[in-house]
Amino acid sequence: MSWSPFIRCACWSLAAALALQAAPARAAMIGAEAAAAATENAPTPAGQEREKVRRFLESTALQERLRSLGVDGLNAAARVDAMSQDEVHALAERIDALPAGGALSDRDWILVLLVALLVIVAL
Repeated sequence: MSWSPFIRCACWSLAAALALQAAPARAAMIGAEAAAAATENAPTPAGQEREKVRRFLESTALQERLRSLGVDGLNAAARVDAMSQDEVHALAERIDALPAGGALSDRDWILVLLVALLVIVAL
């Protein structure tokens, strides 16, 4: 028995469509307590920016530079915790604007030195 090319193509197309079918989506209701807990545990944008600055301070190159200026890394982290949200936001924006290769402009060095001086003065 010979199948016509049209039927053969239709069978293969149906088989491919069934094989590539996505799994069905599932949804369920959650209670108010679970929704409130999920909201409380979600990081806020302010918390994300503060964490970005902390991760930046943990980089080895910056740690070495701060040590050469006489600033301990733990003191710098404490100073980040004491910074206002506006200061953290400005610093996080500057971190995002830094070039990936590590070539810092004069403004970037001034900002790094300014943060280091703020840390020294705060001690």
